[in-house]
Amino acid sequence: MDASSIAIIAVIFFATFIRSAFGFGEALVAVPLLALLLPVEVAVPLAALFSITVAVIVIIQDWRKIHFDSAWRLVVATLFGIPLGLLILTTVPEAVVKSVLAIVIISFSLYCLVSRGNFELKTDRTSWAFGFAAGVLGGAYAMNGPPLVVYGAMRRWSPEHFRATLQGYFFPASVVQMAGYWLAGLWVPAVSHNFVICLTPAIGAIFLGRFVNRRMSGRRFVICIHVGLIVLGSILLAQSLWPIAQKAWNQPASPSGTT
Repeated sequence: MDASSIAIIAVIFFATFIRSAFGFGEALVAVPLLALLLPVEVAVPLAALFSITVAVIVIIQDWRKIHFDSAWRLVVATLFGIPLGLLILTTVPEAVVKSVLAIVIISFSLYCLVSRGNFELKTDRTSWAFGFAAGVLGGAYAMNGPPLVVYGAMRRWSPEHFRATLQGYFFPASVVQMAGYWLAGLWVPAVSHNFVICLTPAIGAIFLGRFVNRRMSGRRFVICIHVGLIVLGSILLAQSLWPIAQKAWNQPASPSGTT
């Protein structure tokens, strides 16, 4: 096995562990790192395939922990949000959407970390709004996760319920996403090859993540979730501002005066 294959296995192991332990976040870890080792058109379907794998195993392990009332509402609302997301993709600058989302996420999580009276949702009535927002972001930039994580945090789910319920959402969403890649001809032999060589370590990472998840107290888990959201928001903000900074940096200096 060459060094590149070992690096790919290491990335998948780490990203899968993050997803299994916290219920989200593997795409932000896996896709950028895999893109350094593989073509993007291989890295993205590979990450989606492991998203399905994690979701299936977690659901088998902990299906009793899934809040089905929340999960199905989130999935259905997502389907209605996707068309708007596609419209935003073609009409609104990506930097604007990502920047606004990042600022909202960072502000919300910072508030929750420093405030004694955190927001709490008592019922599933608002799940439609969060699912719709997830669909919009998924349709626009394949970023369903942030609204779902915020919703789970505001519902004050236990670590086990948080992890399981998000997989109840991600499984159908990832299956649809992977079907789209297959129809687009992106499920190429390289995706299947890398999936096979990474599968055994990834399964080990899933069980390790479950072990860690079950040993976190509710308060510690909430802190980890909000720190993760701040990291996620910071990554989104950096992604949105970096092209602007690059353009400004590479722009030739204007003449200092006229003759």
